[in-house]
Amino acid sequence: MAVKLRLMRMGKKKQPTYRVVAADSRSPRNGRFIEIIGTYEPRQDPSVINIDNERAVHWLEHGAQPTDRVAKLLKISGAWTEHTGEAIDTAVPERAARKSKKQIEKEAEAAEAAAAPAEEAAGDAEGDE
Repeated sequence: MAVKLRLMRMGKKKQPTYRVVAADSRSPRNGRFIEIIGTYEPRQDPSVINIDNERAVHWLEHGAQPTDRVAKLLKISGAWTEHTGEAIDTAVPERAARKSKKQIEKEAEAAEAAAAPAEEAAGDAEGDE
């Protein structure tokens, strides 16, 4: 039996929470599972990740394959480091603020306006020589 560590969707419509489960790879996403390993709440700020590292390492040692998302969650919780012994940077990168096209254009105009007087001053200094 091929075991996967994957997410099982829970919660109301448009308000997902997930369980991290060990399940047979042939069973459906929200179907039968072997064991609940933890939970993941992506709508919280910051996201809440509760994983039983001991059980996760147990399943990884017995050949369970995590999905991409669960692998990231295991790295954040530290279970992946316990399993492989790799040192992983657990710092979550901050998202850059999104800017509209108008904001980008205004910033570019402001930068040009600030650069113009500096260019004129440099031109005057060269002309004096």
